[in-house]
Amino acid sequence: MFEQEITQYEEVRHEYESRIKAKMAPEDYMDWHEILFSCHSCAIEGNSFTVDDTRILKEQGLAMVPVGHSLLECAEMADHFRAFRYVVSHLNAPFDETLLCETNRLVTENTLAFRAPGAVAGAYTTEDMAAGDTIFGDHETLVARVPSLLTSTAEALQRDIHPMIVAARFHGFFEYLHPFRDGNGRTGRLLSNWILMRAGHPMVIIDIKERDAYIDALRQIRGEGTDEYLISFFFRVAVERMQNELTQKKRNTNLGLFLF
Repeated sequence: MFEQEITQYEEVRHEYESRIKAKMAPEDYMDWHEILFSCHSCAIEGNSFTVDDTRILKEQGLAMVPVGHSLLECAEMADHFRAFRYVVSHLNAPFDETLLCETNRLVTENTLAFRAPGAVAGAYTTEDMAAGDTIFGDHETLVARVPSLLTSTAEALQRDIHPMIVAARFHGFFEYLHPFRDGNGRTGRLLSNWILMRAGHPMVIIDIKERDAYIDALRQIRGEGTDEYLISFFFRVAVERMQNELTQKKRNTNLGLFLF
């Protein structure tokens, strides 16, 4: 299963890495992805920052609050920057509860008090959860399954399973467990990309325009008990983003032929 998706992805990935990633300074490449990923991941949760707003905040910090945005949105984005840098700097760490809980702590450090007074950033929920039209299961039962998910994912990383499948599978079941009071989506997307980056693959950035399709794919796990839709979704958005960026680079390279 997924042979066709894997073949297409690998063909595009090799071209992307040789024409884009390999030709950029590593720090510039990572800064670019930090801005894009942080913008879209937070936007999925309702943050209204644009990519330009996110870039300004990244470059100038909280001293420059983009017009039209609340301090809460700024704090959420700043928290995401710190969590992103933590994940990137711990690609050789064990895939365990320390990595998980610290990522969530950083993601929610300066916003959790507003959204869930009394909750502790990086600590598992002590109450049952609901989000949108979804009521999650008994929180004690779901939280107790987290170590098993982490262990099975770590084991999968050692087997001959494509990293995209591992990343999507982890993400789907992590969101199903929903073990924290806040930041589950951002935490899950960060750690799915930890899996990909650890394997040397480009990040998967889920554009805000894909939010509905993304949520639908997650719902299939709860409704039909299968992660097939989410895995296909991950492959598709990864391929489309790399193709779009390759096309953009080619267009901007050729544009110079007509300007001089």
